[in-house]
Amino acid sequence: MAHIGIDQPVVTMVNVFTVEPANQQKLVDILIEATDAVMSKVDGFVSANIHASLDGTRVVNYAQWKSEEHFAAMLKNPEVHPHFGEVRAIATPERHLYKVVYTEDAHV
Repeated sequence: MAHIGIDQPVVTMVNVFTVEPANQQKLVDILIEATDAVMSKVDGFVSANIHASLDGTRVVNYAQWKSEEHFAAMLKNPEVHPHFGEVRAIATPERHLYKVVYTEDAHV
């Protein structure tokens, strides 16, 4: 599970995929399969959260890794490459790394 906080020792990858609405669920399925089968077993993986836009044109992957180095090593891992190809066949990714600088919760 993702723990979002400025004190968390992680790097956050946010990948926004642009996709045709007819392919949104297929993309979600590919990302879930890749996460379950490969990503979750890669050293440094912390969490992944897949979000589907209500208009069907975007999918967001909010993932946490232990460090930038772990993330870079994952990108070089040959086991992840087939999934990248499947994704790029139906969607355009835009990936960036982030650090959490502020959070606020509702005071209930």
